[in-house]
Amino acid sequence: MNQQVPELNYRFEYPRVLSIAGSDSGGGAGIQADLKTFAALGCYGMTAITALTAQNTLGVRSIHGVPPPMLSDQIDSVIEDIGAHSVKIGMLHTPEIVLTVAKAIERHALQNIVLDPVMVATSGAVLIDHPAVVMLVHELFFRALLITPNLDEASLLVGKPLCSENDMESAASEMLDMGANAVLLKGGHLPGEMVCDLLWARNCAPHWMRAPRINTANTHGTGCTLSSAIAAYLALGMDLLEAVEAARVYVRAALSSSAKVLTGQGSGPLNHSHAPLAMHLKLLV
Repeated sequence: MNQQVPELNYRFEYPRVLSIAGSDSGGGAGIQADLKTFAALGCYGMTAITALTAQNTLGVRSIHGVPPPMLSDQIDSVIEDIGAHSVKIGMLHTPEIVLTVAKAIERHALQNIVLDPVMVATSGAVLIDHPAVVMLVHELFFRALLITPNLDEASLLVGKPLCSENDMESAASEMLDMGANAVLLKGGHLPGEMVCDLLWARNCAPHWMRAPRINTANTHGTGCTLSSAIAAYLALGMDLLEAVEAARVYVRAALSSSAKVLTGQGSGPLNHSHAPLAMHLKLLV
């Protein structure tokens, strides 16, 4: 029996963001961090889960992959009914999962894609196999508006250690040559009192963003939170540079407000709800 939907004069919609990523049972990273971020920034979050992880603040115990047809069905179900203004892509641990996501992007002509190439957890656990890395570069770099690797991930991608800002510029240039449209290379793992991130978009000059380092052990899920915040701000209508800069401000406040909070025995989560916003309303055209 078909459900009867009353005729209403709809005038608004929510800014909608889809996260295609793994689940973190500890709640600090992955899908859980993404949904918290979307909600805090006034966006409606949706998910397509790529893998289940058993993890906490101390590390990852195990990973259980979602079958590719199930992942495909999740994406199709969300997009065919609700739609998305932007997409955040996180943990894709096998070539089959990467290809499934690439096909879905093409099938639905998805836009404003932020790809966080999750390869190494904060604890140091490797979350992706080598064939998946190759597939990620070949199938997703050119489809994403932005990729957001940290130094460890960028080092894995370009095959050499990154120990300076010059190394970061060289690596970002190589990733653009690999097909990326824009790279946000996060320099938080470099030593020093300042954290230096590099945004480099194709056909643009490198753009450095610097800020004092925040003294905190609660950094679990920082990369997931940053990429999902960028996707949220894109859904809200910002351009790429505006979205990246606003996302950095949000993440820094989330780090600062969680610095003295104890959650678990290891690297704790950020405070995603430090200044939550009401759900935004977009006027329907």
